[in-house]
Amino acid sequence: MLESLRRLPRTVWLVGLISLVNDTASELVYPLVPLLLTSVLMAGPKALGLIEGVAEATAALLKLVSGAVVDRTRRSKPWIVVGYGLAALGRPLMALVSSWPALLVLRLADRIGKGLRTTPRDALLAASVPAERRGLAFGVHRALDNAGAVLGPLLAAALLAAGVPLRDVLAWTVLPGMVCVALTLALPEARSPAAAAGVPSGRMATWSALPGRLRRFLLVAAVFTLGNSSNMFLLLRARELGVPEAQVPLLWAWVAAVAMVLSAPLSGWSDRLGRRRMLLAGYAVYALIYATLGLSTPSVGALWLWLAGYGVFLAATEGVEKALVADWAPPELRGTALGWFNMLSGLMLLPASAVFGWLYEVGGAVAAFGFGAGCALLACGLLWVWVPRAPVGGQSH
Repeated sequence: MLESLRRLPRTVWLVGLISLVNDTASELVYPLVPLLLTSVLMAGPKALGLIEGVAEATAALLKLVSGAVVDRTRRSKPWIVVGYGLAALGRPLMALVSSWPALLVLRLADRIGKGLRTTPRDALLAASVPAERRGLAFGVHRALDNAGAVLGPLLAAALLAAGVPLRDVLAWTVLPGMVCVALTLALPEARSPAAAAGVPSGRMATWSALPGRLRRFLLVAAVFTLGNSSNMFLLLRARELGVPEAQVPLLWAWVAAVAMVLSAPLSGWSDRLGRRRMLLAGYAVYALIYATLGLSTPSVGALWLWLAGYGVFLAATEGVEKALVADWAPPELRGTALGWFNMLSGLMLLPASAVFGWLYEVGGAVAAFGFGAGCALLACGLLWVWVPRAPVGGQSH
């Protein structure tokens, strides 16, 4: 493993460092948004679901557009710079909001930045390594990304414990945002293959341009995402089960720490075991965790263990899904394929978060978390029987 890590190119590590710095700021904000909504802006789960759903759905549409543009122009860096720049601008302004619609606007700006940068960044990563090391490359990126998700909540918890007002904590995110933008300027441009032969430029982003097996997997991923609502609902459930408010950021840092430690090993393992098998295991773990949180009331101590399992799920799926898409996509359409994956995954968050929030208010945790577990089990079944395995010796069997 250490030798494989040393052989990864500089681009992988620089992209990972950028994600670490960005997510330190982003995940500092993330666990504070429910607190801002409920204790300052006096809004409830439905407003949370609407804010997260609309913001992520908007980002999702831009992920497809930016992926198609990367395939046409063979350039990734400009979109990455602009995308991180928008996030650096929007986050600290949350300190000034006085109503939840204003928070929605700023979350929207932050997610627009994510929509512009995510697919170009993924295409840059996929192009920087051969297929047999692609899982490891995406895993390293996810590990560093999750390292930021550890640092951010820890910083938030430390600042809140020191008596720093919540709005001031949000304002401090301007500093890592500026560092992140500076780092993006040092990125090299991707070496991309020529435009797809025989595919008119106006059709580069069409669904029919993708291989049939890849289209099936994208639909399975969409079904899973329908039950994978905003992670903020996990924090809301944890608060209901007795986790003190000051410990909520620490709990999310714990989840990210588990994902950070396991992302590179599990994603790298998919280079040998196969992407499909790893995803089946990850989806099954998700279903078990959501069923437990919905059907029972675990103690605070047990809750920390169950959410450690959620970190395992993240490590086993986040990088592996993107590596599988890159494996199955023609090289000249890799940006388009990753754009479709990112768009569908993000777009499904609108109904996922809205439905989850509605179920939570109407039927409680049993209905909401039971729905999430059911979607995960359905995705497992579809992935097993409907999405064919890779040919013998392939990377995603």
